[in-house]
Amino acid sequence: MRVGQGFDAHRLVPDRPLVLGGVRVPFELGLEGHSDGDVLLHAITDALLGAQGIGDLGRHFPSSRADLRGIESSLMLAGVAQRARESGFRLANLDATIIAERPRLAGYLDAMEKGIAATLGVELERVNVKVTSSDGLGATGRGEGIAALAVVLLEEGA
Repeated sequence: MRVGQGFDAHRLVPDRPLVLGGVRVPFELGLEGHSDGDVLLHAITDALLGAQGIGDLGRHFPSSRADLRGIESSLMLAGVAQRARESGFRLANLDATIIAERPRLAGYLDAMEKGIAATLGVELERVNVKVTSSDGLGATGRGEGIAALAVVLLEEGA
C-alpha cells in the first residue's frame, strides 16, 4: 500500500469560471491558474503522484508549457490515474477537503464525487469530498482564494 497527500490553493479572480472537482459552480469569481485552476483536482492529482513516488504536479504539468494553458484538470487527473493503473496500483480510497468561505459548496459535493470517481475509474464509495471554511482566518477566510487537501491510498493489484 502507498499513501500520498496533496495540497493546492489559488486566488479568486474575476472573469474566470469557478471549477471545483470538475464541476462548474455558479459564482462571480473563478480560480486563477495556468489550467482551469481546479484546486480540488490538483490536490488529488498531486496526492496520486506522491503515492506513486513520482514527484508533484509542477514537475509533470509545469505552467511553462504553453500546451497546458487552460487544460481541464480532469485530463491531468485521468492521465496520472492511468499511469498508476499501468504501474500495478488501484485506488483504495480518496479523502479530500475543500477550504472555502464562499461560495457555499455543499450542494455540489455529490456531483464532484461522481465525476471524480468516473475520472479515476473507481466505485463511488472509494471517493469522499468534504468542504469546510477557515472561519475568517487567512486568505481563504477573507474569501481571497480557495484551497484543497487530498489523501489517497493506493494498493497493489490494479
